[in-house]
Amino acid sequence: MSELPHESDIPVRGGTLHVGQWGPASGPVVVAVHGITASHRAWATLATALPGVRLIAPDLRGRGRSNALPGPFGMTQHAEDLVAMMDALGITSAPIVGHSMGGFVALVASQLSPDRFPSLLLVDGGLPLDLPAGASIDTVLAATLGPAAARLSMTFASEDAYLEFWRQHPAFGGSLSDDVVQYALYDLQGVAPALHPESSIDAVSFDSAELYGGEAVETALDEVREFTLLTAPRGLLDQTPGIYDGRAVERWRRQLPLATIVEVPDVNHYTIVMSAAGADVIAARIRPLIGA
Repeated sequence: MSELPHESDIPVRGGTLHVGQWGPASGPVVVAVHGITASHRAWATLATALPGVRLIAPDLRGRGRSNALPGPFGMTQHAEDLVAMMDALGITSAPIVGHSMGGFVALVASQLSPDRFPSLLLVDGGLPLDLPAGASIDTVLAATLGPAAARLSMTFASEDAYLEFWRQHPAFGGSLSDDVVQYALYDLQGVAPALHPESSIDAVSFDSAELYGGEAVETALDEVREFTLLTAPRGLLDQTPGIYDGRAVERWRRQLPLATIVEVPDVNHYTIVMSAAGADVIAARIRPLIGA
């Protein structure tokens, strides 16, 4: 199991943002932003792959121990929270990496505050997803995010019951690493037999629409042209293709010729971050950004 992070609360609009940090206080800094229903604990395996690096990862507004923070939500607000976090920690600038929805947050943050986030790494997220012809956002979200969103309204009799839920998840093939176990247990709140995930359904619902574009994301893409996107060949339920299929990747390569898009072999949307194989690839892309 990876070393547990140091955790603290930082004042932001409406309350406090919960932040996890791994690595030495004097090490080079990387900011990591998690996905739509996740928490800072999603980055534990990456922290192990980056020894000597100070990895700083918040629980985004409405998630984890930041779940009491009120709206409005959205990528711009999350980006502003990141800047407030940097100010409170006394950090001038750092590379930023974002997974899934965290990629959209990281993209907008790097556009709004390029001096604070001069280097950008996206991990299976950040570029608007395709909306099939004739389909509504609500219909597509129900198909793609449905299982993750449904989990937020469920209750569990015990920690073991919640771990069994994750063991049955197609993305993990019946076996959970120690880091995934700790990630899952961190996600629970309440009292048995009515334990439930921490993420706010309101926050997840509000933020979901921006996965298909929106003014903040489109503006960011107009201005932030040079970055790397790592994609997974399989999706949230380990299905093929992943959230960016071959046609989408080729279109984005034409639209963003300065961007580097690389597929990470044999991972899905979860394991691209929450497995040693995926984390090692991310770490290798981060090291040149921090000069490590």
